[in-house]
Amino acid sequence: MLTSLKRLLIGRPLKSNELGEQRLNKTKALAILSSDALSSVAYGPEQILIVLFTISAAAFWYSIPIAVGVLILLTALILSYRQIIYAYPHGGGAYVVSRDNLGKNPGLVAGGSLLVDYILTVAVSVSAGADAITSAFPALHPYNLPISIVFVLFLTTLNLRGVTESASVLAYPVYLFVVALIVMIGVGAYNIVTGHVPENLHTPVGTPVAGISLFLLLKAFASGSSALTGVEAISNAIPNFKDPAPRNASRTLMAMGGLLAILFTGIVFLAYYYGITPEAKETVVSQIADDTFGRTFMYFFIQGTTALILVLAANTGYSAFPLLAVNLAKDKFIPRMFTIRGDRLGYSNGIITLGVGAILLLLVFNGKTEHLIPLYAVGVFIPFTLSQTGMILKWMREKPKGWLPKLITNATGALISFIVTIMFFLTKFPQVWPVLVFLPLIVLLFHRIKLHYDHVGEQLRINPNQPPKLVEGNVIIVPVAGITKVVENSINYATSLTDQVIAVYVAFEREDEHVFEEKWKKWQPNVRLVTLHSSYRSIIMPLTKFIDTVQNKAEENNYRVTVLIPQFITKKNWHNILHNQSSLLIRAYLLFKRDVVVATVPFRFKK
Repeated sequence: MLTSLKRLLIGRPLKSNELGEQRLNKTKALAILSSDALSSVAYGPEQILIVLFTISAAAFWYSIPIAVGVLILLTALILSYRQIIYAYPHGGGAYVVSRDNLGKNPGLVAGGSLLVDYILTVAVSVSAGADAITSAFPALHPYNLPISIVFVLFLTTLNLRGVTESASVLAYPVYLFVVALIVMIGVGAYNIVTGHVPENLHTPVGTPVAGISLFLLLKAFASGSSALTGVEAISNAIPNFKDPAPRNASRTLMAMGGLLAILFTGIVFLAYYYGITPEAKETVVSQIADDTFGRTFMYFFIQGTTALILVLAANTGYSAFPLLAVNLAKDKFIPRMFTIRGDRLGYSNGIITLGVGAILLLLVFNGKTEHLIPLYAVGVFIPFTLSQTGMILKWMREKPKGWLPKLITNATGALISFIVTIMFFLTKFPQVWPVLVFLPLIVLLFHRIKLHYDHVGEQLRINPNQPPKLVEGNVIIVPVAGITKVVENSINYATSLTDQVIAVYVAFEREDEHVFEEKWKKWQPNVRLVTLHSSYRSIIMPLTKFIDTVQNKAEENNYRVTVLIPQFITKKNWHNILHNQSSLLIRAYLLFKRDVVVATVPFRFKK
C-alpha cells in the first residue's frame, strides 16, 4: 500500500543513466532557480517603505535613492557570482569559495548559514504567498499558517518527482508573473506620464524631512536588500544545468539580474508615485495593482501570479539546498545520506529535510512573513560577504589575466554586503540575534560529525602491518522460549553450521526449569541445553552474563560467539502488537552492548 502511494506521488523509479535527462536548459533553469530572487520584489520594496514610514509618509521619496543603492549592490553581486560560476564550475557557491580561500571555518559558516537560509527561503516564500492570497481574499487571513504548510507539502512532493518535472510546473507561473508585473509597471508608468495619477499623492524628491538620519536610511537600505536574496542559488546549482553548464548558468544569472532590476525599480517607482503606504493586511503590490487596474480581472491575475511565484520561489531552496548538502556531506561535515540519490535521481534526503525544517519554522514563527524576513536576509548576506572576500583573496593570490577589474567587482560586492550585514545586526538585533546562537552551534555540529567520520575511517582502514585476528571456529548460542516450530527451525539451522550449539532457556520458576529440561532431553538430546534462573523475571540480564562467560572461553581458542535468535514473522503488520517481541529486544541489546555476532532466523506465519 505504501509503495503504491509512493509511486502515485513521486512516479516510477528512474535508472541512473537517465540522469542527463534530468538536467535543465536555460529557460527552465531561469524559472526554477530565479523564482526566489524574482519573487522577492513582492516584499523587498515594501520593507523599504515600512522603515521609512516610522518617520512619516513624507520620507517615502528616499525610496528612490535607496533603490539605486540596491541596484548597485545587485550589479556587484551578479558580476561577482558570474565570476564564481566560471571559477568553480562544479557548484558549491559561497561554501566552496569560502572554504578554498578563507579556510575551513569561514567555509562552514557560509555553508551552515546557507543551509539555514534555504530553509528560511521556503518558509518566507510560502508565508508571503499565503499573504498574497489573503490580501485578495481577507476572509482567509486567519488560515495563513495552514495554507503555508499545505504549500510546503506540495512543493516537497513535486521535487521528489524530479528536477525536470518541478521545472516544467514552475516555468509557466514564473513567466506569467514577470509578464503580469511588466504590464502593471508599463500601465502604471503610462498613467503617470498621461497625468492620470495626481501629483499630490507623493512628496517631491528632495523635500526636507524632519527626523531623517543616515542610520535610518541605512536601515531602509538593508531592509530593501532583502529583495536580493536568492541571487546566489544559480552558483550553487551549476550541476543541474545542461552542458556546457558554466556558460548556461552564467547566461541564466545575467537574465535573472536584468529581470530583477526591472521589476524592483518599477515597483519602487510606482509605490512612490502612487503614495502607497504599507498595511498589515494588504501588500504593496496588491495596492499598486488595485490603484492601476481596480478590482478587475487584471488585479486578480497579478495577485494570483504573485501568490504562485511566492510559493514556487521556495523551489529555489529545493534546488540549491540538496546540492549544497552534497558538498558538505562529501567533506564529511553532515551525514553521508545527503549524497544518495532517490528513486527519481534527486537528492531526496535533502529535499525531505528541507521540507520538514520549513514546516517547523512556520510553526515556530506562526507563519508571519515579517518575522522571518530579517533572519532570512541576514542569513544570506553573511555568505555573500564571505564569498566575495574569498574571491578577492583568490584574485590577489593567482593574479590571472584581467584580474584587477574582477578584484574591484568582488571588493565592491564584499564591502556593500558587509555594510548590509552589520546594519541588520545594528537595526534588527531583537529579530536576528538567533543567528549569533545557531551559527556557532551549527559549525560545532559540523566539526563533531567530521570528527566522528574521521574516527570511523581510522578504525575501518586496513593496516597491512597489523595481521587480522584469526577465527578458528564458532560457538552458536540459541535463546529458546519453548519447544515450537520456530525454535526447531533455528536449532536445525544452527546445527547445520557447527557442532558447538548451546540452547539457553531462562526460567522464572524453579519448577519450570526442571520441566523444560526433561522435555528438551526427549526432543533434542544431541543439543546441549543450559537453563538459567531469573529471580527478577529478566531475560536479558542472565542471558548476557552467560554470553559473557562463553565469550571469554571462546576467545582463548580463537572462537567467535554467535547468538542466533529465533524470530517469527506475522502475516499482517498489526499482528505484531499481539506478541511481546522479546527476540527484538534481545537483538537490540546485544548489538549495542556486546561484541558478539547477532543473527536472526525468521519463521514466517502463513495466516
